[in-house]
Amino acid sequence: MNFDDFSSLVRARRTNLMIDRERDVEPTVVQQLCELATWAPNHKLTWPWLFAEVRGDARLRLGSVCADVMSAQGEPEARVAKTRGKFSRSPVVLVVGSEVGDSQLRTEENRDAVSAAVQTLLLGATALGMASFWSSCPKGANDAVASFCDFPTDTTVVAMVYLGWPTDIPKGFDRPAPRITRLG
Repeated sequence: MNFDDFSSLVRARRTNLMIDRERDVEPTVVQQLCELATWAPNHKLTWPWLFAEVRGDARLRLGSVCADVMSAQGEPEARVAKTRGKFSRSPVVLVVGSEVGDSQLRTEENRDAVSAAVQTLLLGATALGMASFWSSCPKGANDAVASFCDFPTDTTVVAMVYLGWPTDIPKGFDRPAPRITRLG
């Protein structure tokens, strides 16, 4: 691969929820993407990423876990109701967690590594022709979602990734020029 090929892949990645809800994503594809994600940079080789593949009725149970927390926090009922079903928008939701480190710095470095892993996973999904969407865990629901996924206590949920096959490709948009401070 050369830089132009890689640049084309990166620029082709779109946040996309236009997903065929009926077309399955084979577990081997999810396995392939998770294995690819583990090639992300990882300071001190802590291997902090955790993955939970959520399918079928478990997607609705995940939505209920999130919605119950939102309801207890006093979120508007319309948002709570939407959350109950939102994870059924794709055949697979991949919850990605980051393990706590042995210090605050290591915990932060672990989260950085997991974020890089999620980006690697998203690029892999794009290379396979898949649609993907990186969603955050709802406010206040981290511990409930981590428990639902059987992650260790103190895991930080970094991403809830919707995965599927696209029904349409959203249009891209121009990005602002990078802000670079040059010293020297």
